[in-house]
Amino acid sequence: MDVLKELFERHFNSPVTQVQPLQGQLGGSGRNIFRLAGEKLSAIGILYSVREENVAFLEFTRHFLRHGLPVPEIYAEDLNHGAYLEEDLGDTTLYEALSKNRVGVNIAPQVVEAYRQVVALLPRFQIEAGRDLNYKVCYPRASFDRQSIAWDMNYFKYYFLKLAGIPFNEQTLEADFGRLAKFVLGADRDYFLYRDFQSRNVMLRDGRPFFLDYQGGRKGALQYDIASLLYDGKADLPPELRQQLLDHYLEGLAGFVKLEREAFMQYYYSYVYLRIMQALGAYGFRGFYERKVHFLQSVPYALRNLRWLLHNVELPIALPALMGAFQSMLGSEKLQSLGGEDKLVVRIFSFSFHRGLPEDETGNGGGFVFDCRSLPNPGREERFQSFTGVEPPVIEYLDRQESVQAFLASALSLVEASVSNYQRRNFKSLMVSFGCTAGRHRSVYLAEQLAKRLSGRDGVEVVVRHLALEGSAA
Repeated sequence: MDVLKELFERHFNSPVTQVQPLQGQLGGSGRNIFRLAGEKLSAIGILYSVREENVAFLEFTRHFLRHGLPVPEIYAEDLNHGAYLEEDLGDTTLYEALSKNRVGVNIAPQVVEAYRQVVALLPRFQIEAGRDLNYKVCYPRASFDRQSIAWDMNYFKYYFLKLAGIPFNEQTLEADFGRLAKFVLGADRDYFLYRDFQSRNVMLRDGRPFFLDYQGGRKGALQYDIASLLYDGKADLPPELRQQLLDHYLEGLAGFVKLEREAFMQYYYSYVYLRIMQALGAYGFRGFYERKVHFLQSVPYALRNLRWLLHNVELPIALPALMGAFQSMLGSEKLQSLGGEDKLVVRIFSFSFHRGLPEDETGNGGGFVFDCRSLPNPGREERFQSFTGVEPPVIEYLDRQESVQAFLASALSLVEASVSNYQRRNFKSLMVSFGCTAGRHRSVYLAEQLAKRLSGRDGVEVVVRHLALEGSAA
């Protein structure tokens, strides 16, 4: 600590009046991070014993600054003591802004805009600054090559699969690892790979993003970093937003390099899987092995991403042993229970059968679908046609219908039984859909009634969407 104080006082010509430990000590890097403050100024001090990583971070930072990229200014350094002092970018990470400004899948516009800025800046790191970067200082490898990929895969195998008790055939899994590595290495890899491009490594100051923790960067493929951000486990971005941000990234990429979308997408989801495996290896090492339980709370989010991928993506190569291991992970109640205090999210939809069933973006398969078309239909009466199921005339009408109340009681009984069961098993998502002819009266009413019944229940978060009404508003 004394060395940081000396660096601060020498740079600012002012004594340190306060030292505040930050959460770096809880992270996966092993760094000790402090905020040092004087009477008017503050800075972030880092203590870390791995000289090679410190050299990489400092050289990369100065290089990025020369390119005008938003990274912290370096104030002072003492590599012999593993210490350096950098600009204080505040306390708000992109992840924290996301967590504080969302309700279920609904994310505040300013946070979406921050994500758009982040993905727009990524090609500048990868291509513009990557062209003349000194890759000789990369640590531990100068490129994301076969050896790097093998390390990540084995990290996943030994620290996650084995410690989590997931069964697998070692020989067939190794064969799949080899096929996957050979395939992804077919992508163009002549770019800067940030390596840990995720929401906790982006600071927001006055709405602008600033970037940290690229000391593990090396030469590699474009697909890896955008996959890291969009499939960042605990950030839990909705699939629709992930796709919008990927499209925005690819639009920006076109300004730096000639790359066909089809060629990019050929390798993209393989890199998504690689990144998830790397993250799970880290969760297993820090959580199962080092007993840092908070790392294990990210596991159910990674499983949610895997579930979505298995339901929605087909890779160009067959990886039966690896996919079998993923399926076993999804079936593991031990892993599903690791989410700690996270709530069960019940997504309730109303819809019109004419427009098709609601899509299940979680990859869980769709949940309950209740057909309300046998019930009395207010839409056939002229006095109700200008109203919907959220308005008093329709609510009062359906409240008086015995068949509607009997239907609702049966639906409530089924759903509440599942909610109780899911909570006991620490599941995180349940989908319930009510459909009628136009999707404006009966289905809307029943969705609202179920939401009212479940709202306020301990450990349950309710998200309601009326798809036909959203379409009308659009």
